[in-house]
Amino acid sequence: MIEFLEVSKKYPNGTIALQDVSLHIPDGDFVFMIGPSGAGKSTMLKLLIREEKASSGKLMVDEFDLSKLSADKLPHLRRKVGLIFQDFKLLPSMTVWENIAFALFTRGTNDKEIADTVDEALATVSMSDKAASFPHQLSGGEMQRVAVARAIVGKPSVLLADEPTGNLDGKAAWEIMQILQKINDEGTTVVMATHNADIVRTLPHRVITIEHGKLVADHPTRKVKEEAKSK
Repeated sequence: MIEFLEVSKKYPNGTIALQDVSLHIPDGDFVFMIGPSGAGKSTMLKLLIREEKASSGKLMVDEFDLSKLSADKLPHLRRKVGLIFQDFKLLPSMTVWENIAFALFTRGTNDKEIADTVDEALATVSMSDKAASFPHQLSGGEMQRVAVARAIVGKPSVLLADEPTGNLDGKAAWEIMQILQKINDEGTTVVMATHNADIVRTLPHRVITIEHGKLVADHPTRKVKEEAKSK
C-alpha cells in the first residue's frame, strides 16, 4: 500500500516540486505516472525511497510512515522497494550475476540464498544465459533486463520504474513491459513514470497525470471501466 496525504515538496532553492498531492495505491496495483518533464514524477519516486523527504504531508509505504522514518529504519524500507532507472546504473566491472547479487551481499545474505535468488531473478528476465557477461557486452534491452532482475532479487513488495523504456527501441521496450507485467501478475505493486504514450495507450493500467507538481487526473484501469459499464 502506498498513500500520499497532502504531500508537498519544496527544494532549498525555492522550487516547488509537489503541491498537496493525495493518492492511494493499493497492493498489487500497476500505475503509470505521466506528465511533462519537470512535472514532479521523479520527485514522487525519490520520496518513496526516502532519497528526498516531503516538506509537508504524510507518506506511507506499507507500514512505514516516511515522514517519521528514522535513519536506522531506512534500510528496511529500501528492502521493500525496488527501483529501475532509465540509464540502467549497472556496475561495469561486475558480471551480470554479480550485479544482481551485489545488493544481497551487502545485506549479509548467505551464499546459498544468494545463488538461488539470483538464478531465479535471471530466469524471470530471461537472462540466465548471460550470467557471466559484462554490461558492455549487452544490448540496451539486455542491460535493462539485468537492472530489472537486480531490482526484484530481494523480492520487494513495490517496484518503482523511472522511464525504464526511455533508452530502448520499440521491440526492447515492449519486452521490458512484458516482464514488468509478469512481475505485477505475481503480486508486486508497480509504479512506472513514463513518457511513452504508446505503452500508456495500449496497456489497460491506471494512469496518474502530474503537472506542475499537482495531481491533475487519475484514470482507473480500463478493465474497471468495462466492468462498471457491464453492470
